[in-house]
Amino acid sequence: MSITKESELLGMQKAAEAVACTLKEMVNYAQPGMSTKELDEFGAKILSGYGARSAPYLTYKFPGWTCISVGEEFCHGIPRKSRMLKEGDLINVDVSAELDGFWADNGASFVLGADVNQHQKLVDASKDILHKAIGNIRGGVKIADIGYLMETEARKQGYKVIRNLGGHGIGRSLHEAPDELMNYRNRYDHRRFTKHSVVAIETFIATSSTYAVERNDGWTMVGNKGGYMAQHEHTIVVTDDQPIILTERNGIWN
Repeated sequence: MSITKESELLGMQKAAEAVACTLKEMVNYAQPGMSTKELDEFGAKILSGYGARSAPYLTYKFPGWTCISVGEEFCHGIPRKSRMLKEGDLINVDVSAELDGFWADNGASFVLGADVNQHQKLVDASKDILHKAIGNIRGGVKIADIGYLMETEARKQGYKVIRNLGGHGIGRSLHEAPDELMNYRNRYDHRRFTKHSVVAIETFIATSSTYAVERNDGWTMVGNKGGYMAQHEHTIVVTDDQPIILTERNGIWN
């Protein structure tokens, strides 16, 4: 969507606060021995407290309030009673929701407890790349140039980007134009970011794979060549200067 009046900005700020605070609380609440279903139910209570509704359920009938992916799972992991969290797990939590007609989205990968499996370097690279990408977004900047920046930074740190996952416009629904805000430079993409537009910018930084493929459950995605992936995401408003980071309260850069 494009922000055209103060009431729309306020609406987006409220929706973004709901998803950002839910994500932060879920990351803090996660602990070894907990199931991903329990973590999802905790997030559901927080979202409900804001009056917000799960965006993946509303849009796709996803079987959970939030997406929780663990280990080799890249994204869209289904919360399950049987999936138990362990010390050192690489976990991704993606929280998106609708509140009073406005939609916001954010996500974060993190290492649970001690980094016994050496995932922290990947997580830090993803955070750093998102920070640099958002810092370079302005009205008029080519979308493909931001993708090029993300891929270049990933390569510098020894990683790859997933080429079939990307960010997207958001606001009045979960996915809007501009879609396919990719983590690489598509030389055929001549679109530019526009001032006042709302977009969800997200990283997909991987150790081994360049494409995500769907598992038999119809939701969970893993790498075409295995390995691990880290994702971080903010919902922002594009301006002529630094973007307004609507989901800043998730604290993923802290």
